[in-house]
Order: sequence, then C-alpha cells, then structure tokens
Amino acid sequence: MNLKDKVAIITGATTGIGRGIAERFASDGAHVGVNYRGGKDPEARRREVGEMLKSLKTEGVGVEGDASRRGDIERMVGEVVKKFGRLDIAVANAGVEFKRPFLEATDEEWRAVLELNLYGAFVLAQTAARQMVKQGGGGKIIFISSVHEDIPFPQYTAYCASKGGVRMMMRNIAMELAPHGINVNDIAPGAIATPINRSVLENPEEKAKAVDEIPWGRFGRPEEVAAVAAFLASAEAEYVTGSTYYVDGGLTQQVTKY
Repeated sequence: MNLKDKVAIITGATTGIGRGIAERFASDGAHVGVNYRGGKDPEARRREVGEMLKSLKTEGVGVEGDASRRGDIERMVGEVVKKFGRLDIAVANAGVEFKRPFLEATDEEWRAVLELNLYGAFVLAQTAARQMVKQGGGGKIIFISSVHEDIPFPQYTAYCASKGGVRMMMRNIAMELAPHGINVNDIAPGAIATPINRSVLENPEEKAKAVDEIPWGRFGRPEEVAAVAAFLASAEAEYVTGSTYYVDGGLTQQVTKY
C-alpha cells in the first residue's frame, strides 16, 4: 500500500501486533510515532526503542507514555505533530488482559483492562480526530479489537467487555466523523503468535487445543494483521468505514468448543 509521507501514531508499538503495524507502515512510506511504556528501566527502554526506530525504513519517533491516560496520550500526539507537522493515521493497539474466573475478578483488574483497552482507545481516537479536523484533509482511525468482541471467552470477562465496547464505539464515531473525511474501522485478530500468547504457544497441549478451533489450522502472524491495517490506512480504503475486519483464520465461523 502507498502510505508515502503519511504520519501515524501507534500505541503499544514495540512488540507483537503493534510492532508489526509500525514496521509495515514504515515499509509503505509512512513516518511512525512509536508509543511505548518506560517500565522499570526507562533508559534501557529508550535504547531499545531507538534501535527499533533505526531499523524502520522511514523516519520515526519514540513517544513514551501510558496509553490509558489522557494527559499522556495528548502529549504523545502533540510530539508526533510537532515532529512531522500533521497526523494522518491513529492506531489504538495497546491492550491488556487478565485471566480470572468471573466470581474471582477484582475491581482493580476490571478497571485496568477497561482503562487501557476502551478508555485509552477512546482518548486516542478523540485526540487524533481533533487534530485531523483541525488540519483538514481527513484521516484514518484504526482500533485493534479482538474476535472476542463477538466470541465469549470464559475467564476473560473484562477483556470481552472492553472489546465489545470498542466495536460499538468504532461504529458510532465512524458515523460522526464521516463528514470530516475520517475513516474509522477496527481489526479483530484471532489467535496471533505474539508475546501475549506465549504461555499457550510454549505449551504443546494448549497450542494444539487452540489450533483445533481454527479452520486455517495455525496461529496468525503479526504481519498478517499489519497487512489489513495498511489497507485501512491507505487511500484504497476511502469508502470503508464503520467495519470490523476479522483476521482469524476462520475462527469466528467455527463452533467454539469449551
């Protein structure tokens, strides 16, 4: 896809699907704002992100911050705009999940999941849309949701609630932002080989059980999600808005076995 000289910000962009999207956008010509958390060793994280930026095919910028906090998100978008002069694409990718039986779920876990997965996505979309309207010329907002916006996932109630919320938020704001030429869509990945799924991938029995539910017969790859994101971020998707794109090897069509 041709994203030459477009400017994007991606939350949670240093690993898994987020990194795959950042690398694909850069290979297609976009300048990328790479969001990351500083963690326990901010200096080490900055060096890691610096090495990632060097590997990109275009100029990028690292934007450190918590993607569940309005102040951090607004600052990060501001840093990207200051660096590149505009913002054309925003990808709300950062997310978290906790495995916990419903009867044992805690308020703290519920809030952590909803604050990042849903509230953080809302704030990024709103902040990006305000910038896009201000500068004119439209834009693209992409949410990285999950097949669990549709498929129940026992022991992950907060996660499913957050992704179901993302789906309806996407549909609603797609209608509101259409007059501004801003396309809004989401991608619902299924089982993707990323660090968040490491425990399953490293357990042969659990991996076989998971693959058995996927008609395509394997886990997906981050670059396969990134390919769909690149399409949605491009001019080729000008007439596409308010839609969910499943990247799941047919999982949502399968009768889920519990």
